[in-house]
Amino acid sequence: MDDSVKQALAKWPNVPHCYGWLALDARGAFRMRDEAAQIAHLPGDVIRHESLLAFIYRNYACDSRGAWYFQNGPQRVYVELESTPFIVRTDPACDFVFHDKTPINEIDHVYMTNEGNVILRSGYKIAMVDNHDLAHCLSMLYLDGQSVGDDDLLIWLRKPHKALQIKIRGQFKMVEWIDAHQLESRLGFIAHPSKLTKTGE
Repeated sequence: MDDSVKQALAKWPNVPHCYGWLALDARGAFRMRDEAAQIAHLPGDVIRHESLLAFIYRNYACDSRGAWYFQNGPQRVYVELESTPFIVRTDPACDFVFHDKTPINEIDHVYMTNEGNVILRSGYKIAMVDNHDLAHCLSMLYLDGQSVGDDDLLIWLRKPHKALQIKIRGQFKMVEWIDAHQLESRLGFIAHPSKLTKTGE
């Protein structure tokens, strides 16, 4: 977190939190959602200003509930997640990078949902592979030691009865099947923190 943000927090510690105005889409783009977008349930406008994005990246954090937010000076701006708190893309130099373009140095766990999405855990970061990069990611999969075909993968998604692995940096990692509807509860994050305000949490 930036020093200027820490100083603002110390000076104005009781600024109300903000909900619904910022979102992270499944491509890894932050979006600004004004009142009209929120009322119409629209995704909002993509933020393209590089300095603003860098500021958001540096001050992006998670609270004790698993809700992610951008600390904008003294105000905590909670982020609505279309999928996971981070998005990753494949990269020829280092296999995977987060949506803020930082490389993933260690991958602790790999999941595949029943919908076919690949989820990576790296430390406290939970990240879905951008679906535009999914084809390349699927080429890294092996089923019982053999390159997996589309038909075999579809069978595994319905009934994960064989060992599915992914080959990353020359090493194999097990891939765990996970129900897409259980991502938040299993992996410990909250996709829609704005809903917490409606339930009084």
